[in-house]
Amino acid sequence: MLKKIIYSSAGLTLFLVVLTACKTPSSVFEKPALKSMPAAYHSSKDTSDSGKIKWKDFFHDPNLVALIDSALKRNQELNITLQEIEIARNEIRARKGEYLPFVRINGGADVEKTGLYTRYGANDATTDIKPGTATPDPLQNYMLGAYASWELDVWNKLHNAKNAAANRYLASIEGKNFLVTNLISEIAESYYELLMLDNQLEIVKKNIAIQSNALEMVRLQKQAARVTELAVKKFEAEVFNTRSLQFGIQQKIIEAENRINFLTGRYPQPVARNSQGFDQLIPDSVRAGIPSQLLENRPDIRQAERQLIAARLDVRSAKANFYPAFRITAGMGYEAFNPAFFLKTPESMLYSLAGDLVS
Repeated sequence: MLKKIIYSSAGLTLFLVVLTACKTPSSVFEKPALKSMPAAYHSSKDTSDSGKIKWKDFFHDPNLVALIDSALKRNQELNITLQEIEIARNEIRARKGEYLPFVRINGGADVEKTGLYTRYGANDATTDIKPGTATPDPLQNYMLGAYASWELDVWNKLHNAKNAAANRYLASIEGKNFLVTNLISEIAESYYELLMLDNQLEIVKKNIAIQSNALEMVRLQKQAARVTELAVKKFEAEVFNTRSLQFGIQQKIIEAENRINFLTGRYPQPVARNSQGFDQLIPDSVRAGIPSQLLENRPDIRQAERQLIAARLDVRSAKANFYPAFRITAGMGYEAFNPAFFLKTPESMLYSLAGDLVS
């Protein structure tokens, strides 16, 4: 009766384990339904998109192009991002390797001396053993073998982990694209600001020259008693005020140059530029396209999308860890107490094969 109860309990437990194992991991997140989209965007259906244009085709100033090229090679933050991409790529390789069997080589040598007044020593001492057939004392042992283990991806745990790593890798690439876009825009903005400051400085210098000439004329008029000292002081104040504007613009020029040098990863130095014809500089027309294209062209949104997919797959892979794991282990090698018998087949050969169900 007791045996029947034990067998029934064991059978019920095995049935529950199999029943639990047969459940497949369900989807963790549900994709939200899309809202109704308008037929037109600001009464425009123009699908022309400037986001597909390469930056070298958009900027035509050779000095600006040289600065951007230098930034893409030397910018520290960009180089850090490239190393993070390499780390994500190596994670994909590691996840792929989990599909393959893990193989290891194990070798060893040991010696054992059994005491005479122990359980094993007493048996050897009291047993009638023919001369030449006794167990060597001390007993040596040599072993060399290969062992392999392989986990069957029944619940797609390894598959989801690999896909999550791949999506994180793609997200890191989109993050790099977002950084490159911001880097190019910041350099271009600072470069055009530098051209604007150069032209402002040129205008201020011309105004200073004109005001200085006017001040000299007023001083001559004062010597001829045509005006008073008040007029002279007024023109001197105008000259000093304009010179203060000049110093402020020169300070902004240094700041803009330092910002460009920092973005391009080089020491502080003058930025090569051509400020002539800035007032006739007409940028290429920019076409935004439709809202869906605006979203598609944003690397940060694509990065967030990839990270969300990776997070979903991580949850599924973690949930699959609650289900039983199926592993196959095998081993083969040689073991003998005498090196002369080590490679003797099949007497010294050892092998094993097992299947494990781990819950």
